[in-house]
Amino acid sequence: MQRTAVYWVIYTLTHSSFMLGVTVFATQFPSFLFSLYGGVISDRYNKYRVLLITQVASMIQASLLALLVLFHAYAVWEILTLSVLLGIINAFDVPARQSMIYDMVDDKADLPNAIALNSSMVNLARLIGPALSGIALDKFGAGVCFSINAVSFLAVIISLLCMRLPTYIIKQHTKKVVVELKEGYAYLKLTPSIAFVIIFLACTSFLVLPFITLLPVYAAVIFKGNASTFGYLNSFIGLGAIGGTFFLASLKPGSDLRKILFINTLVFGAGLILFSHMANFSLAMIFVVAAGFGMMSQTTISNTIIQTTVAPNMRGRVISYFAMAFFGMQPLGGLLVGAVSHYIGAPNTLLFQGIAAIVIAILFLPFLVTNNLKKKSKLTPLELEDPSIESVS
Repeated sequence: MQRTAVYWVIYTLTHSSFMLGVTVFATQFPSFLFSLYGGVISDRYNKYRVLLITQVASMIQASLLALLVLFHAYAVWEILTLSVLLGIINAFDVPARQSMIYDMVDDKADLPNAIALNSSMVNLARLIGPALSGIALDKFGAGVCFSINAVSFLAVIISLLCMRLPTYIIKQHTKKVVVELKEGYAYLKLTPSIAFVIIFLACTSFLVLPFITLLPVYAAVIFKGNASTFGYLNSFIGLGAIGGTFFLASLKPGSDLRKILFINTLVFGAGLILFSHMANFSLAMIFVVAAGFGMMSQTTISNTIIQTTVAPNMRGRVISYFAMAFFGMQPLGGLLVGAVSHYIGAPNTLLFQGIAAIVIAILFLPFLVTNNLKKKSKLTPLELEDPSIESVS
């Protein structure tokens, strides 16, 4: 709800697609800068406590944003500043939250199902949140929308406090943070099966995923709607993502996730191409659902591949590279998309993004074939299963 409202408020204040790109940049680029340190913190310290701290910090950020808007004493730079603050918080939140899923699952054979369940939760929020945000914006204003988000963190924090996890064993850390960062990079060099998935995600995050930057333009200009229209656009993307989640959950054990990632990326690109110049709102929603279906695979399948193959002692650091690829490249792509759409228009920009998705899928096809990646790996089978820090460094 907050993300949808921030984008809409910025667009109504500036009427600039470029400023939408700046907003995406302000929200997500700090995650790119600090996510590697967030990964080290996640590996070094109690993930549960890190997550509790980041959620309290997120509630403070949301409360400040709500107060700012409720008292009508805000400017664009103030909203962008608070967006930067949220981006910094997320840099430490994402590695801890994603890697903690592994600790919560007793039987590791259930890990893919747990990740799919987590993804369904996220995509359900993506379905419901924007629609509620659009209604709240239209009926009550941005201040109420931001206030609801701030209050919602109480439920998150209470849920965390009710959790009962195994007792955390304090570890002695004799290495410097920089050394541990280098070890994470060295591990990725020695495990191309993970590295190429992260590079693939980085490319789609830079060139394709920032299509959401242009949605306010479609809602207000192309479909001649209001905040509710913008909310419905985001919700139909979430509907497609929910469908993708159910599809993944229905797969049989041992399914080739890399092949599915390739096919779904083609679906993602085709959905964007068909949506880009569609002026009929009802037909456009069909194509945007298809785009949401394919988009979901970029993060969910990538996360599943990483979580099920990474060495436990490297989990936080590798997930930080995953977060850097996802959160770091999107803001840069958002700036690019915002600037390009200023000259060639939103429909043409979205068309090129759909084409880019298909090109990326084709270019990475050889690296997404499991057998090829196994042949290229420089680690022995034993090291792939559980490599030690010493062997990596």
